[in-house]
Amino acid sequence: MLSINRILYLLKTRGAQTAQSLAADLDMTAMGARQHLLLAEQQGLVESSMEKRSIGRPARVWRLTDAGHARFPERHADLTLTLIDGVKSVFGEQGLEALIEHREGQMREAYQLALANEGSLEAKINRLAQLRSAEGYMAEVEYDGQGQWLLIENHCPICTAAQQCQQFCRSELSLFSQCLGEQAKIERQEHLLSEGRRCVYLIQARV
Repeated sequence: MLSINRILYLLKTRGAQTAQSLAADLDMTAMGARQHLLLAEQQGLVESSMEKRSIGRPARVWRLTDAGHARFPERHADLTLTLIDGVKSVFGEQGLEALIEHREGQMREAYQLALANEGSLEAKINRLAQLRSAEGYMAEVEYDGQGQWLLIENHCPICTAAQQCQQFCRSELSLFSQCLGEQAKIERQEHLLSEGRRCVYLIQARV
């Protein structure tokens, strides 16, 4: 079961993979990886398809099913939706907007406090990723060596709430920009709610 969980994690964070690539990451044989994938398939957690490659024969790639994605749960999704509906009913759209602005302010204060002692832009980005991971976003950072970073969030723990009320993620660009300060320029490259597999932010050092 441990190997299946590791496979699900790799498919969640890296997208569709072949059995060979999973085997290399898990330090096992390709046959062993296939056996775990077939077991996960029987449980309805993964599915596969053949994909053409620029060189060589088509390869079988594996990806998570909806049930597989559900193994990475959202935080109190049903309760959140109930609260959203309740706020709308009692206080209207303006009340909901005020609540979201209050939440954003609290997050900004907490993030800025956590990043205050980080000197470099890279240190701030890595610390921000740690904060987001602690909140369930499965965040990671990639650096190209030329003053550009990707802040990648492989999971959204409030996705159901954000689908119901997109104001929850609407202000993230502004939030991140304020936390990283004038050192950085940031733009969203991929968005989970816009048919992306994950949320990805490109961060560039200002010169």
